[in-house]
Amino acid sequence: MSTNKDLVVILTALNLEYEAVRERLSDLRVHRHSAGTRFEVGRIGQSTCRVALALVGKGNHPAAVLAERAMAEFSPAAVLFVGVAGGLWPNIRLGDVVVASKIYAYHGGTSEDDGLKARPKAWEIPHEADQIAQHVDRSNTWREGLPADDEPAVHFGPIAAGEVVHDSAISGQARWIRQHYNDAVAIEMEAAGVAQAGHLNRALPVVVVRGISDRADGTKAASDGRNWQPKAARHAAAFATALAQELITEGPTGQAGAQRRNGSEPMRMTNRNIATGNARVGVQAGQIYGDVTVGVDPHQPVDLATSIADLRRHLKQAHLDGQLDGETYAAAESELDAATECLAASEPEKKGGLLVALKRLRGLVADVAELAARLATIIAVVRGMS
Repeated sequence: MSTNKDLVVILTALNLEYEAVRERLSDLRVHRHSAGTRFEVGRIGQSTCRVALALVGKGNHPAAVLAERAMAEFSPAAVLFVGVAGGLWPNIRLGDVVVASKIYAYHGGTSEDDGLKARPKAWEIPHEADQIAQHVDRSNTWREGLPADDEPAVHFGPIAAGEVVHDSAISGQARWIRQHYNDAVAIEMEAAGVAQAGHLNRALPVVVVRGISDRADGTKAASDGRNWQPKAARHAAAFATALAQELITEGPTGQAGAQRRNGSEPMRMTNRNIATGNARVGVQAGQIYGDVTVGVDPHQPVDLATSIADLRRHLKQAHLDGQLDGETYAAAESELDAATECLAASEPEKKGGLLVALKRLRGLVADVAELAARLATIIAVVRGMS
């Protein structure tokens, strides 16, 4: 499946983190995965950047599973994990933002007679995503909309991700982290799962953005009581949504990335439609290279079952892209089911229903140019069979 070049998946562990991101989105609609996961798909303000937002809960394991699910469902340009974390270094203030330059799965190890030995597993931020995040920090525009007294700094450094809430500076776990992961600047519970999912999906860019809500030193309850969690989540969401827009524009799948690969500005062509009266334009194009067939090629046999199955895949993608709402998509799927049943039937009256189902489907998807064009070819073939 091709990448959705204008869509970024954003995942959160807590509801307050989810709400902080959601407040920055517009035109929201619900997208339900067949296994029950609920996404909300919207845009960042009035930009072209779309976001699929989901709540995954606490822990690396659910984060990994639902990150994988989101990647398979949306084929995003990037995945961001956004939320709060505990700070490990004294120079990092409450409310500051940490972008993970590296993610440690710090619970990996081997137990031997002379003690527990670390077996580190780590994932680094992709170079291009890191460069874009550094640019977002320098631009300073991501702070627009934050209260005037909020002045969070952005830090780039390793984040340690484990399976327990860390709230001590003297516990055995605190000593373990200082000994084996002493460059970690923050600690949390989901980043390793998301990073692993990205690594297994052809190195899909994954960026973890955390607001510091406590110091992981036994004072978490006091910090939470002073409402640092929602404030830190708000700061992380502000940076993450600004980063998402830049990743879409400047990243490898964005327009600027395409221009860099091509080595030049894309050619822009203007076509003027001069059809008048009852005339219709079948295909309007700029320059066309190679052999092009418009409509049905009489020399090439068409497998209707394969064509209908292919149409079904494109129909689902159009729904994921927001070109078809849920009700229209369900109705279109129903007509495709009817067409498939008619195609497989041997009775003449069933065969006659194939064209009827396809025509009804055409009325449902007429506004989606690619679907309408594919469907027109199939209908032409069916008419040629009668």
